[in-house]
Amino acid sequence: MENPLLSLGRPLPFRAIQAEHVVPAVKALLAEADERLNRLSADAPSYESTLGELEAATERVELAHGVLEHLEGVATTPALRAAHEAVLPELTAFWTSLPLRENLWQALLALDRSDAKQTLEPTRKRFLEKKLAEFRRDGATLDAAGKQKLSEIERKLGLLTNKFSQNVLDSTNAFELLLEDETRLQGLPSGAIEAARAAAAAKGRAGFRFTLQAPTVTAVLTYAADASLREALWRGYNGRAAEGQFDNRELIAQILTLRSEKAKLLGFKDFADFATEDRMAKSGANAKRFVDELTQKTRTAFARENQELADFRKRLEGADAPALAPWDLAYYSEKLRRERYDLDEEELREYFPADRVLDGAFRVAERLFGVIIEAAPGLPNWDSEVSGYVILDGERRELGTFYVDLYPRENKRPGAWMHGLVAAVPPAPHVAVFCANVSPPVGDKPGLLLHRDVETLFHEFGHLLHHCLSRVSVRSLSCTRVAQDFVELPSQIMENWCSEREALNLFARHYATNAPIPEHLLERLRASRTFRAGSAQMRQLGFAAVDLALHIDYDPARDGDVMAYARAIFQEYAATPLPADYGMLASFHHLFGSPVGYAAGYYSYKWAEVLDADAFSRFRNEGILNAKVGLEFKERLLARGDADDPMALFVSFMGREPRPEALLERQGLAA
Repeated sequence: MENPLLSLGRPLPFRAIQAEHVVPAVKALLAEADERLNRLSADAPSYESTLGELEAATERVELAHGVLEHLEGVATTPALRAAHEAVLPELTAFWTSLPLRENLWQALLALDRSDAKQTLEPTRKRFLEKKLAEFRRDGATLDAAGKQKLSEIERKLGLLTNKFSQNVLDSTNAFELLLEDETRLQGLPSGAIEAARAAAAAKGRAGFRFTLQAPTVTAVLTYAADASLREALWRGYNGRAAEGQFDNRELIAQILTLRSEKAKLLGFKDFADFATEDRMAKSGANAKRFVDELTQKTRTAFARENQELADFRKRLEGADAPALAPWDLAYYSEKLRRERYDLDEEELREYFPADRVLDGAFRVAERLFGVIIEAAPGLPNWDSEVSGYVILDGERRELGTFYVDLYPRENKRPGAWMHGLVAAVPPAPHVAVFCANVSPPVGDKPGLLLHRDVETLFHEFGHLLHHCLSRVSVRSLSCTRVAQDFVELPSQIMENWCSEREALNLFARHYATNAPIPEHLLERLRASRTFRAGSAQMRQLGFAAVDLALHIDYDPARDGDVMAYARAIFQEYAATPLPADYGMLASFHHLFGSPVGYAAGYYSYKWAEVLDADAFSRFRNEGILNAKVGLEFKERLLARGDADDPMALFVSFMGREPRPEALLERQGLAA
């Protein structure tokens, strides 16, 4: 029987891939790649015989590995999970072995010293320089014992971080709260109540079933008048994988220890210095300084907002009203926002049916970047709810195909993300997918998005555009393979169009009447954009501070339990006291869901937010849908991948380096 993983082409045959295909395919592909790489030598070095061959030899493994990771995230089964776990050590060992292969290292050195280097075009020359630096960072100069130790560390990290992700998914799915008393649902929007009723019915149960899927948690924490219901969902969500059958606590400790060992083995003071050396920040200390400075500039507003919210509750409930708890923040914040701005999130979401929002993101991209996006209903997918599309340039040449997977399922991991499945070299087209977990349709009513969900969808679509519009001649420098503190610029900047009338006119219409979003709602939305901006920023800075502390300062022998250590830092950035068993760290997928991921890199979101606030000022000044500015953004940033230094790319668009004040100005936090 033919193994589809051995002949992956376009379109990708997702449903044909079965668990039994995984082990034999991966073994065959690794053997094929090993054979090619072992033949690579330093004799008569040229680009084609060294870097070109390295790219070609690893391409089929890269594609198969990416497809497997994707299916594990969106359509997992026990058999597929077991098969993926079986091959993960070999795949991890393969990728981490590349810098440790002496023949590859010598071949790169030979090319670097040869006359051929001088004739390389700029992108290929940058690739050589970056690959040499990468090999040095990843152990090429270690002795045999050091290389063996590094390989073992990488193997363990691959297994542990994969298990961490599985535990988060399993813990999320294991939770349910079944209610029969409808009076406890007071305050919840009708859509959330019907979704809970449908969730119970789908399990053959009566009443209302609440899970830890993001739309459910958001609705309860924002609107449920029953504080005990809010507390149950908040504790469930922030306690995922923190105890019991799917406990991640020990895994976190092991992952941090291994990362620290890896960094020191490679000559770095700590893992943060290792992770940031090839990013815009350049060091863990610089990243920490950035977070600390932004924290200090935010604290005054944060304290004022917290006092305002506490006073607001007392005004509503009397001087004896209890102090705010973590599960009260979203609830009373929404009440205060509605009073201050007369903005009802539930009224607003009626103008954001999911299919229209998706189409709106496409229309904005078409206007800005001169592309054409069309449905491709015949594309094979992995679930009936998944949609396929093709993206074309203005002359109808195919730039890529992509998939959209919007709604939660039990076989799909939570959150939102973009996955670049095929990073191609032009004129070959790219392949990508973006996923979310927004409120699904209920009965005849479409899925209606909160405004923050609209921003999330535009965000992930921004990543996808960065992938699909890449025109870089070297695969390893293409698409989103850029410095991590730069990669969020193309995604975060797209969120800006979600509050602009000219863009909203393309898609924001009432799901039942087709009426455009009324001006009074839009004015209130704009006015509320800086509402509790200090609190929102402190939350993100808290995540970044914990991340950097764990990867710079944390010492288990000195600091003890990692959960307690992290909780103490989280508390410094929290608006209310946190419970002693606060366990959010155990489900912090960004930090522990892969060997590197966003580890020592969570600061990147705020770093890139500075870039996006500044870059968007060109659109604000020259036209929200100005095609000339959009074309420059596409050609000078999106299309360039990592073909040049990220700061040089930013300067090529803006004509200067970024202004850090741009973010504080946009948030209304500037002094």
